[in-house]
Amino acid sequence: MTSEPTSRFPVGAAATVADLEDDPHPLLARLRAAEPVSWLPALGGWLVTSRDLAQRVMRDAAAFTVDDPRFSTARVVGPSMLSLDGPVHTRHRDPFARPFRPARTRERFTAFVEAEVARLVGGLAPAGRAELRGELAGPLAVAVVAEALGLEGVDAATVRSWYGAFVEAVSAITAGGDAPARADEAYALLRAAVEKAITADAPGSLLAEAAADGAGLTTAEVVANAAILMFGGIDTTEGMIANTVLHLLGHPAELRLVLDDPDLLPAAIEESLRLEPSASVVDRYATRDTALGGVTVRAGDLVRVSIAGANRDPAVFPDPDRFDVRRANAGEHLAFAHGPHFCFGAHLARLEARTAVAALLELPGLRLDPARPARAHGLVFRKPPHLHVLWDR
Repeated sequence: MTSEPTSRFPVGAAATVADLEDDPHPLLARLRAAEPVSWLPALGGWLVTSRDLAQRVMRDAAAFTVDDPRFSTARVVGPSMLSLDGPVHTRHRDPFARPFRPARTRERFTAFVEAEVARLVGGLAPAGRAELRGELAGPLAVAVVAEALGLEGVDAATVRSWYGAFVEAVSAITAGGDAPARADEAYALLRAAVEKAITADAPGSLLAEAAADGAGLTTAEVVANAAILMFGGIDTTEGMIANTVLHLLGHPAELRLVLDDPDLLPAAIEESLRLEPSASVVDRYATRDTALGGVTVRAGDLVRVSIAGANRDPAVFPDPDRFDVRRANAGEHLAFAHGPHFCFGAHLARLEARTAVAALLELPGLRLDPARPARAHGLVFRKPPHLHVLWDR
């Protein structure tokens, strides 16, 4: 594995985790300009910040894989579509991906998402104020995942508690510690609920459909991938909604464009995904010595792709730090990754964001609470810790 001299990568050598957690964009711009593939001692690996090289890494699973024992999620839930590559990845992914194709997503989830948004926003409206992550974006994302999994007798609060235990375990392992006992307890409860769903084989059950698929997934494999759907469907969608609202309310001229022409809302969501992707990095591991962006990546090296950096590459996105709801190529962002691990839940996430933000924009005088400023924060998942807003009652 690589242990690069700091003199070769002075920008990367000076980078800190705090820089990347707080406001990474100035640092990412310096890296992209001078060291588009840089060794960061703070991360113990390479960081890729240009869009073309980011695409190359994510596209080439033979050279840059997720299938590595250091992949922390696999150590919590076992092998899954998130931690496998090649034919075995396809075997795990396809039974779950098919129900999330665009037409099936619209057919299955539109009415549920609209009803859930109406319930949540309707409950908030009389108050004239809300903390949108905790009172709208998070509850909506959890409810949709609970509905998608179709676990009989398991409510959204239970799904949230299991998910919280898994995130806590992954974070502990990433930091070099051990997973807490409650993660094992949550996983046992999830397994029991999945087994019940598979046995019941209710009409439209995603889990029963995956278990019955010709790929021949075992119950343990269905459970592992159900847990991955929680990772993919909760944190990132919650962040996507919160970041979109933050961007729109923080840019009054762009907000006015969307209010005057609601057909611009999908474009505003894509531009928000470009400017601040809720999942800002993805990790790969080099399977062999590989030349990348003028450096030699050694077999076994961690190669972290900065989605946030790639999405502000000025070679692709002129004036990249500007939030522009009329940006013609905003949809070329990499917020849903690229290559074999492209997020198949992208259509559902967009449906949730469009529905939630459209409902919020109907609240009269919707604005950020000036007494409680918000900004995105986070090393991997970037979103405002809190998002307080006001409107006229």
